[in-house]
Amino acid sequence: MDVRKAIEVSGLVQGVGFRPYVFRLANEHHLAGTIANTGAGVTIEVQGPPEIVEEFVARLPAEAPPLARITGVSVSERPSNGDREFRILGSRLGEAPRALISPDVAVCADCLRELFDPADRRFRYPFINCTNCGPRYTIVRGIPYDRARTSMSVFPMCAACQREYDDPANRRFHAQPNACWVCGPRVELWDAEGRPLEAADPIAEAAARLRAGDVVAVKGLGGFHLAAEATNAAAVERLRERKRRVEKPFAIMAANLARVAQFCELDDASRELLLSAQRPIVLLPKLVPSSAEGKQPHPIAEAVAPGNRCLGVFLPYTPLHYLLFAAGDFPALVMTSGNVSEEPIAIDNREADERLRDLADFFLVHNRDILLRSDDSVVRVSGGRPRQWRRSRGYVPVPVFLHEELPPILAVGGELKNTICLTRGTQAFLSQHIGDLENAESYRFFEEAVAHLERILEIEPRIVAYDLHPDYFATRWALARDGVERVGVQHHHAHIAACMAENHLDGRVLGLALDGTGYGTDGTVWGGEVLVADYRDFTRAAHLDTVPMPGAAAAIHEPWRMAVSYLYRHFGRAFLDLDIPFVRQLDRARVEVLLRMLERGVNSPLTSSCGRLFDAVAALVGLRERVNYEAQAAIELEMALPETPERHEAYPLAIVSDAGGYVLDTGPLFASLLDDLQRGRPVGTISQRFHDGLVEGFARAAVLLRERTALDRICLSGGCFQNAYLLEQMTSHLAAAGFKVFTHAEVPAGDGGLSLGQALVAAHRLR
Repeated sequence: MDVRKAIEVSGLVQGVGFRPYVFRLANEHHLAGTIANTGAGVTIEVQGPPEIVEEFVARLPAEAPPLARITGVSVSERPSNGDREFRILGSRLGEAPRALISPDVAVCADCLRELFDPADRRFRYPFINCTNCGPRYTIVRGIPYDRARTSMSVFPMCAACQREYDDPANRRFHAQPNACWVCGPRVELWDAEGRPLEAADPIAEAAARLRAGDVVAVKGLGGFHLAAEATNAAAVERLRERKRRVEKPFAIMAANLARVAQFCELDDASRELLLSAQRPIVLLPKLVPSSAEGKQPHPIAEAVAPGNRCLGVFLPYTPLHYLLFAAGDFPALVMTSGNVSEEPIAIDNREADERLRDLADFFLVHNRDILLRSDDSVVRVSGGRPRQWRRSRGYVPVPVFLHEELPPILAVGGELKNTICLTRGTQAFLSQHIGDLENAESYRFFEEAVAHLERILEIEPRIVAYDLHPDYFATRWALARDGVERVGVQHHHAHIAACMAENHLDGRVLGLALDGTGYGTDGTVWGGEVLVADYRDFTRAAHLDTVPMPGAAAAIHEPWRMAVSYLYRHFGRAFLDLDIPFVRQLDRARVEVLLRMLERGVNSPLTSSCGRLFDAVAALVGLRERVNYEAQAAIELEMALPETPERHEAYPLAIVSDAGGYVLDTGPLFASLLDDLQRGRPVGTISQRFHDGLVEGFARAAVLLRERTALDRICLSGGCFQNAYLLEQMTSHLAAAGFKVFTHAEVPAGDGGLSLGQALVAAHRLR
């Protein structure tokens, strides 16, 4: 006798070819029944012989489509009925949405073959896609994920596309962005004034403009890129000048792995990331010419990433990108966010024309609306694992899965590299990268991201978590929101809580939080912290010694100020007699003003920031007196490390007991560093001894705290751990000392992961 079972499947099962997969699987087993999208995922009913139904249920999650991510399967009995076939039903509305929305994913191999097949009806069609690839999150208005709730709703399908869409055996069955030359979006090339140009092939004409050295704004999945030929130094410099991006590295897009291998070192992990469906920007070491290995100097203009050993590289991920490279045969293109520095990426055609007309010579646009801006994600392999630097397109809105249920909480992050987080049960939805909240456009993007995430998840949070810094925009926004319970969370506590959440930890841990800026509970600027923490609370157990930041924010932009502050702290005015290049080159009049500020405590807040310590050392060794982007001095100090680490004694950090905790005194470190400078030691040697000194000093502090607390789990978080050498050395030293070490991979170690930690702390504080 036949049995009938209802199967509720939750997770990422809409827009990824799950229904046609189930349809084919049911027919393979000759089972009757139905499947429908719901607000929670999909509901399946199957009917047939008991042993066949059981086999179907077992195979269902095991053979799911590659883009699917099943988070739950529940099976219940149903009475048999007269069904004789398996049918796909329309979506069921009215339920609270709990289904996951797929992120935008790169064009698949099947669609690429069709794109370049002259016999295919979609030959060279820039918007080819199927259920296994294409836009998702950036075109969706709500769930269930159906065409009527996407920006494709304005493009009625032609008869041929409709047949594919309705055929469960077709790869494009219910592919919501399905379209072709007859019925879908179109590409145009505009001049700098926003006037459409007559071009038989707008993409080929855009490629010709790029070859001629022009800057072209190219509309992608999550917004516009500003493109320039990466081997054309003049074009890259022109783009830098227009974008007002003095030295911060540009990302480059290359046609394929063979091209990437011409200018970057590749390993298996990096190849896998570059080819993944997420298509992130991957930070890779530049190819170093070597006559022994027959390597040639790489062809990428130095202006792409000045003073940096790495290049941020990604591969094409839309059909339009592939067509552009096919038309231009470029070694690589600069593909940087379509914005003036520190503003959100442009997404609308007319918005792009207004905001980017002084930056771009031409605009390659299309008429498929982007509903939500989303920058490219950035990933770096370190410690043998891919680490998210910027979690955005391709990864969002897949949630971070938690080990516990949380109430609906909105966490609004910090001021820099802002993301927001909205929780639902065991899922934490981090937004795409919003950026630095430093201008009106960024504020609007922040509010837009909050509204969009609340709308598509249909969650009205009862709790809002925020950073303690009173002047952060996100903090002021949270404090002004009515009808919610507000919870302030200390910056570094949030960092450690985020690392705990990602690694599914409970209870107390030691937390090492190293970054540039975080408002401390004592009103000073923290950033070199060892905490004893759980989700609910923390104790500051050790920290770097505090020094003044002369000029406050000016000290962040001018590292020489921090060098003077540390020298004055440890040696008084006697440092002015030191015979080292840094002191000889100082403007004595400016230094005298700075010293008076330090002596009188004027506009000189105290800081224990590890980032500011990096700044001071970078300035002392002559790398960077002023920075043009955040963390530039620290990045260049990491880049100065020897290619092959040498055997040198680490600079010493003294550990001093203080008020129930420990202070890491940098005095001995600077005494040794100055001795090396006077001896004329290479910058690489000094950088390595400094890095190793930090590692050994904090590892010794952790051991002392383990003796006090019996805690042997330690979490590493904060932007300084985006430094691969620091992360790898700290991890190995702590592991060798018997610690269980937990780090970030799924969410950024920097402030992009802050909102996740805020949400966990708020939930436990109010529990």
